[in-house]
Amino acid sequence: MKITGLRVTPVAVPDPPLRNSWGVHAPYMLRNIIELDTDEGITGLSEAPGGAAQLSELQGAANAIIGEDPLYLERLRLKLRDRTRAFAAIEVACWDAIGRWLNRPVYDLLGGKVRQQVPFASYLFFKYQGDNDPWGEVNDPQSMVRLARQFRDTYGFKTIKVKGGVLPPDEEIETMRLLRQAFPGDRLRLDPNAVWSVETSIRVCTALADINMEYMEDPTWGIHGMAAVARHTNIPLSTNMCVTTFDHFGPAIESKAVQVILCDHHYWEGFSGCKRLAAVCESFHLGLSMHSNNHLGISMAAMVHLAASTPQLIYACDTHYPWQQEDVIKGGKLQFKDGMMSPPDGPGLGVEIDHDRLTALNENFRRLGSLSRDDTAEMQKRDPFYLPLRPRW
Repeated sequence: MKITGLRVTPVAVPDPPLRNSWGVHAPYMLRNIIELDTDEGITGLSEAPGGAAQLSELQGAANAIIGEDPLYLERLRLKLRDRTRAFAAIEVACWDAIGRWLNRPVYDLLGGKVRQQVPFASYLFFKYQGDNDPWGEVNDPQSMVRLARQFRDTYGFKTIKVKGGVLPPDEEIETMRLLRQAFPGDRLRLDPNAVWSVETSIRVCTALADINMEYMEDPTWGIHGMAAVARHTNIPLSTNMCVTTFDHFGPAIESKAVQVILCDHHYWEGFSGCKRLAAVCESFHLGLSMHSNNHLGISMAAMVHLAASTPQLIYACDTHYPWQQEDVIKGGKLQFKDGMMSPPDGPGLGVEIDHDRLTALNENFRRLGSLSRDDTAEMQKRDPFYLPLRPRW
């Protein structure tokens, strides 16, 4: 089997105004949908983050992979070693093509299922009211508890992650304490995206020491800052920001900066990179969780296949999927049951593109005329003086 072509279709998908420390999500989120064609008539699917840089990287990688065997993933990785995000997307499409060729689901190719269902977390945001938005405005601790109940009632999630770094720290402390009162048996996480100083991070962790937090994600910036916080709290610290390549492990482990690493196949060199990451975490007795950014059903399927076949992944996975009302896959959105999702059992990733929906969402992209997402610029439409300060508090 040889690769004969790579088609990349950028799409723009409606997105609610979710807040974070950079600002607020724009009305549309951007993704790239990948179709990898082969001489066997098999097409492998993948999905990647949107934006001008990722689109250019994928388009630039297309010529480099023509004529290559999708089974020769190490060769492809080395050919694309300077385009790691492009490789990550292409690698997933290769796995999908291989699974279709062998008539086996991707989780079988990754070592087989170690769990029948993958647990996911409620990924909750402070937010503004959006158009046709069923979730409403969330601007204080009480409305965050309401949102958590909506997610519990709709999806059954039993882990709650709050995107913090938005309200003043004392209000986010109150938010977590109210969530603990409302959901005494749930696992709780808070992620302020490194917007707090070391001193503020220590103060917040001290204030939340008695509510049994599962972990605190990236309270402050950098390995040295995280290590300083870790010395003053028993709450495990996790990261998706200060350990983002294998080169970061040495200083992070030596300084005892983190206890949990978040994987993401979009950024950690695909499935094979995440498997290597899992092995490193196992070797150094670090926990492994899963990161999420905005995504559609192809990435959702990929995440579930990876999580179902990775024994080291012991935490409920993050996902933005409930926030997206649109999708590009046939049959509608993949479904959660009791806070979990089973990997599709069909060949490869087990999903197919709905080309009518793909065309419509590509038209959104063309009409939008924007090649990048800028949360700060979007926030400045509401507050002209807003800046993404680090630290903010």
